[in-house]
Amino acid sequence: MPNHNKMVLYRAMEPQGTTQPTKPSKVPSKNQNMYECVDVPEAAERSVNNFLMTGPKAFLTYSSSVQAGAESGIDECKHQFAWDRWNCPESALQLSTHNGLRSATKETSFVHAISSAGVMYTLTRNCSMGDIDNCGCDDSKNGQPGGRGWIWGGCSDNVVFGEKISKEFVDALETGQDSRAAVNLHNNEAGRLAVRATMKRSCKCHGVSGSCSIQTCWHQLPEFRDIGNYLKVKYDQAQKLELDKRRVRAGNNADNRGAIAEALSSTARTELIYLEDSPDYCVKNTSLGLHGTEGRECLQSGKNLSQWERRSCKRLCHECGLKVEERRTETVSSCNCKFHWCCTVKCEQCTQVVTKHYCSRRDRNGGPFHNAKRKNRGQRR
Repeated sequence: MPNHNKMVLYRAMEPQGTTQPTKPSKVPSKNQNMYECVDVPEAAERSVNNFLMTGPKAFLTYSSSVQAGAESGIDECKHQFAWDRWNCPESALQLSTHNGLRSATKETSFVHAISSAGVMYTLTRNCSMGDIDNCGCDDSKNGQPGGRGWIWGGCSDNVVFGEKISKEFVDALETGQDSRAAVNLHNNEAGRLAVRATMKRSCKCHGVSGSCSIQTCWHQLPEFRDIGNYLKVKYDQAQKLELDKRRVRAGNNADNRGAIAEALSSTARTELIYLEDSPDYCVKNTSLGLHGTEGRECLQSGKNLSQWERRSCKRLCHECGLKVEERRTETVSSCNCKFHWCCTVKCEQCTQVVTKHYCSRRDRNGGPFHNAKRKNRGQRR
């Protein structure tokens, strides 16, 4: 029986190529494949619903786009941190400081940035596609010279709209006046600026016999993965905000806000910032919603692995005082299928052994190697 209570999101798919867009009609053609269907895990569903229902009611018109954008942020966060000790658990989308997430670590800075970027990205895309009433392409520059040999034209993605609604919706979750709220708002903005920083200019040639004597160009959103990669670099370069503790401890709101403003003034709006060092992600901590790395899969071999992926067993297991355990499973599938006249297909059953590696607990007396590894692992991811 189908589960009719299961949440399903419809998310705008990435455009293929750089074909010049046109102003969309309200009804897509039969050949347009504009959305993909995404099942939302139950835990993520609760987080997304909390995220939506605490926003201003005036923006319920945009709730489906915000919902899909928040889910895109979750997916991208999980992709970027798949082989890190902290792997973006579902509880990470508790964005507002008044609702339990009081920490302001490097990891929460990324969560705020990628969530804000996801909401802005989806609102921008859906607006340009004509999926939102009274909203369409940004043609404000059309006809103006853009540079040597090209002019603005076509259908630029409407980032002004996406940025405005995303800011009003996501930033409204921060009702506090303390340093954590200020840091979260800063990282929200850094996420929106990441969307602008990764925009692409796409062009179409005009001229006799394809001479391309002049080009018409428009601004186009990149793939969301590009924004995730951009923000992961910002995460690696995140700056710890040093506050004047005497002014903050005084408890005076004016002094508190002054200390925060002074600290933020020396930090670029595009950079991620945090207040607190990260906890030990190797160890399970139920109160913080951390599962630890025991039982996590890691990669030891495979084609086209990045250096970060190849070192995942060292990072997740050895440096957390765990050992790597190899597990082999057999999978049976149809293979060597042949068509027989007429009209049957006969296949063989092939068995394949799949080897995976997991972090598991060492013996209680792990020896000096075990103790040294746990002692020296520090706060590295």
